[in-house]
Amino acid sequence: MTNRIDATLRRIRESGRPALVPFVTVGFPDVETSEELARTVLESGGDMLELGVPFSDPLADGPTIQMTSYRALQNGVTVSECLRVVRRLRDGGVESPLIFMGYYNPYMRYGIEGFLDDASAAGLDGMIVPDVPTEEGAQLGRMAAERGIHLIPLLAPTSTDSRIEDACKAAGGFIYCVSLTGVTGARRSLSSSTSALVERIRRRTDLPILVGFGVSRREHVDEIGAFADGAVVASALLDAVDRAPAGGRLDAARDFIHSIKGTDGEGSL
Repeated sequence: MTNRIDATLRRIRESGRPALVPFVTVGFPDVETSEELARTVLESGGDMLELGVPFSDPLADGPTIQMTSYRALQNGVTVSECLRVVRRLRDGGVESPLIFMGYYNPYMRYGIEGFLDDASAAGLDGMIVPDVPTEEGAQLGRMAAERGIHLIPLLAPTSTDSRIEDACKAAGGFIYCVSLTGVTGARRSLSSSTSALVERIRRRTDLPILVGFGVSRREHVDEIGAFADGAVVASALLDAVDRAPAGGRLDAARDFIHSIKGTDGEGSL
């Protein structure tokens, strides 16, 4: 069966617009609300969804996602709970691609083969594992691919041409292009080097390229759409949710997706 990521990005490429990929931390502000947020951002115009798997030492993440991971861990969220959320979303009719963004240690403690088996059965489409370098991720990528799950690499402005080439050879789904040297977090402007990095990657792969880290407003998505295939928005969305009163979090997420997409938003679950 065709992976949902491939089918979705192919359709979006043909439409000529950039993909929008929101990020929600599982368990922030609590498990039930995070699940409702996942559905809300997809219904509001998100094309795919990154689900953050909370970890105590998220080395690639800035203050906002660190805070949401800490809150989720306080709520007792584990890899098992994240998988249950995927199952419930699928059972509830969500057909959009679902991607885990998380670190290697929790998967290793779960047991890699068991995790991949359970993730495939739950309906996961992809994984981004920031602390697994290309040289050490080949086996994980093969095991994931055998179960229909893409291992999606991160490439940054500091990536050498040889590392880009190696990562592209092993990649599935899309390439995640990090827009800056640093950690996640909403920023006022994107790095001027981002388009050059995308061009370097394009010379080595036909896979779609999505840009993340620092994306926080509609102008960023428009700018990215001129040279890449889509944008990932995380910290700015979670900041909007965190600022909202408890009863207004879903509305805050919906309004944010509408504003960054520049439409009234028609999503597809």
